[in-house]
Amino acid sequence: MKYNYLNNLPLDEAKQKLFDHLTSVGFAGRTETVAVTDACGRVIKNAAYAHICSPHYNASAMDGVAVKAEKTFAASERTPVTLTEADYVTVDTGDPLPDGCDAVIMVEDLIDSGDGSYQIISSVYPWQNVRQVGEDICMGDMIAPSGTTLTPALCGALLAGGITEIEVMKRPLVGVIPTGDEIVPPTSDPQKGDIIEFNSTVFKGMLDSFGASVKVYPITPDKKELISAAVETALNECDVVLVSAGSSAGRDDYTSEIIAALGTVLVHGIAVKPGKPAVLGEACGKPVIGLPGYPVSAIVIMDEIVSEVIARYYGKPNPTRTTVKATLAKRIVSSLKYSEYVRVSLGRIGGKLIASPLPRGAGVITSFTKADGVLIVPQNCEGIEAGEEVEIRLYKPLNEIENTLIVTGSHDPLIDEVANFLAEQGAPFRVCSTHVGSMGAIYAVRDGHAHMGGIHLLDTETGEYNKSYVEKYIPGGKAVTVKGVKRVQGLMVAPGNPLGVKAFKDVRNLRYVNRQRGAGTRILCDYLLEQNGLSPEQINGYRNEEFTHTAVAALIAAGNADAGLGIYSAAKMYGLDFIPICDETYEFLIDGKYLDDPMVQAFLDVLYSAEFQKRLAEMGGYEVC
Repeated sequence: MKYNYLNNLPLDEAKQKLFDHLTSVGFAGRTETVAVTDACGRVIKNAAYAHICSPHYNASAMDGVAVKAEKTFAASERTPVTLTEADYVTVDTGDPLPDGCDAVIMVEDLIDSGDGSYQIISSVYPWQNVRQVGEDICMGDMIAPSGTTLTPALCGALLAGGITEIEVMKRPLVGVIPTGDEIVPPTSDPQKGDIIEFNSTVFKGMLDSFGASVKVYPITPDKKELISAAVETALNECDVVLVSAGSSAGRDDYTSEIIAALGTVLVHGIAVKPGKPAVLGEACGKPVIGLPGYPVSAIVIMDEIVSEVIARYYGKPNPTRTTVKATLAKRIVSSLKYSEYVRVSLGRIGGKLIASPLPRGAGVITSFTKADGVLIVPQNCEGIEAGEEVEIRLYKPLNEIENTLIVTGSHDPLIDEVANFLAEQGAPFRVCSTHVGSMGAIYAVRDGHAHMGGIHLLDTETGEYNKSYVEKYIPGGKAVTVKGVKRVQGLMVAPGNPLGVKAFKDVRNLRYVNRQRGAGTRILCDYLLEQNGLSPEQINGYRNEEFTHTAVAALIAAGNADAGLGIYSAAKMYGLDFIPICDETYEFLIDGKYLDDPMVQAFLDVLYSAEFQKRLAEMGGYEVC
């Protein structure tokens, strides 16, 4: 009797049918809480925010002596200053800064007088050679967004931020059931008719790279009741079940029947070559997949379907496929019935990347060991002629290519929050942001170093934000600004405002912490100084520069400064009092080439979404334009 597959579905349709069904039965990953010291390589469930600042105390950055900086101001080569034992405290790198001290003189800059005193010939400024509170991480900063795979450095950052335990996705357990009367365990002396069972070892390695744990069950003979019992056991113990062999059209191929008896067969027969006999099903709310017995066929299904099943478990986007263009070295003839996967080797010859087809047999495992990539011949194509340019999906990357949206410029926590929303939505890219100030954003976008940047540059002559700066530094309409938010800038001061600060002019009598040159907040500070008839020299701490609003807030909360300009959300995060100064326009400057880029559009879609506006309301001090 001729056996007919249930389906001959194109691959995309087969996957869609499987994943739609898995969604309907609630297939999703489980979580567990682990120590951060054991979390490297794990995927975190939720965004991680620092519990404490790092450093959490003012620390000496050098070996030397801690002093009050003002005691050194007169020092020069002509007028050395002598420091007596009452003027300094000896410190080593990492020591807490002693009370009453606000700077450290390096041991190399000390001239030992031999009587316990030192001479110095150059002064130090306040907080020189001191790691101030929050220099690296500020309490409340997002260290990693949802769905991040933890690296060793990220684990270190979590610990530095006071996070000792974290909720991670539990690694899915995949059960692999080898089947077949002729299959034997690995041996160096197989008998005639024995087929060494190596597929499970291949699957185990691939599953490990997908982020799964694996349990390989004993080889099960081709008896329906035995395979059924093995599948039931695996369903009770595992999150995903793979049955190796038994999915084809032979007399002892029972996988489809067994899945149908225990659950639902969704697809049996996929229009790919090799890989057609695969069975896609579900039982007990878990994926059950019948893999072809031929190794190359099975590897294609593992790479195309099982990898995406594991990604769905984690709630992550499908694995990225890296491709390159190459010239085909040899004609390929293909069938109109299938999409065909042709393994190729690659080499650069005469300046061209050449793709040479490897043996195409479904059982030729070495065609994968030698392959640099795969050429996918579409189902409706009879073949490809030699010399044609083709697209190759790489197995061995020529370059590591990552999808990354580069956002630079003025710091605002909303950028991290947008990135987290994108991660929660499963966006197939990450957001990398750097804080270089509004002018830094203009230079980066102008020079092609960033897709977009946050800017809030006040034109002190017109009172308008951003427009004149963009026209001056990026003429010709090569970049555009898009509306971001209106936000409140003001003075952040200690809780309860103990010094009675009422207006910006009051900073003359305070210890001030400033933003770096080129920051929009620094430009606002200079404008306010001019408006109030003050000079930078009159401000104690004008050159005490930080790169983020949260860093300014952290120093005020720690008592290192009395006041600093910043946004309301940073003050709220640290429980500081806030004296509003002005509303300002925070916009995004975008290179014209990237305005329609899907990553940029996805970023803006989140920014303007009603759900994100709720988050901004929680943070405080924002209004979406």
